[in-house]
Amino acid sequence: MGALPVLTAPLLLRSMLVELAILAGHLLLYPTGIAREGPLPPAGGRSAPDAAAPDAPALLPTEGRAHPPVLLLHGFIDNRSVFVLLRRSLHRHGWRHVEALNYSPLTCDLRKAAELLSRHVDEVCARTGHRRVDIVGHSLGGLIARYYVQCLGGDTRVRTLITLGTPHSGTRIAPLMSAHPIVRQMRPDSDVIAELARPAPHCRTRFVAFWSEADQVMVPAETARIDHPDLRADNVRVAGVGHLALPVNGTVAAGIRNSLTSAETAQTAGAAVSVA
Repeated sequence: MGALPVLTAPLLLRSMLVELAILAGHLLLYPTGIAREGPLPPAGGRSAPDAAAPDAPALLPTEGRAHPPVLLLHGFIDNRSVFVLLRRSLHRHGWRHVEALNYSPLTCDLRKAAELLSRHVDEVCARTGHRRVDIVGHSLGGLIARYYVQCLGGDTRVRTLITLGTPHSGTRIAPLMSAHPIVRQMRPDSDVIAELARPAPHCRTRFVAFWSEADQVMVPAETARIDHPDLRADNVRVAGVGHLALPVNGTVAAGIRNSLTSAETAQTAGAAVSVA
């Protein structure tokens, strides 16, 4: 990989201003995403057996007739409200089943969050009739999903995992933040990062990692790439997009949709998408 382009002062300033604007907007939306999301309503009602069991989950049997369900997983001390725009984009372009999972901001072990994700994926598959799902994870959410795929057998359930600004090799973030146990698990020398670096032969999931040189949370920026010899991974560099902007940027959303639908995404691995 060649050297990263140096951000010009105007582009860097613009990126920082956009990050601040997104942070302000997200703080307003944050309360709307605190409550756990309920399951999607049935499409066309329940089948006869389900109608006899009022407490049974609603079945949406669309395997082979619709996109696989997409699960959205937020980052550290965040919630599902960060995906408002991405979710709207997916719905507008034909995805029927898009759900977001909240995990507690008090979660102190990434592995426990991955176990919660495992149970949620199984429930979604049972309810929708799909055998596999796609996952989009922002920051820590992408690392949780990757741990589920690599270490908990999630590759049997996850067709494509897309990560946005995820510290796949660990990030050297501010020391004060490292007081939180789950933040320490995102550092380069953590046991979790070491586990993810181990061999992962026959992993069936395809990975797409969006990363940006303007991401100030990923240190170094390249840590948001996936460089593992056993994984089928496409790394997509986006120019001038900060950490908070990744889940709400329109160009990134288009790339996500393309990654979910096109098997040719691998041909564009490492391509730079400029939004300057």
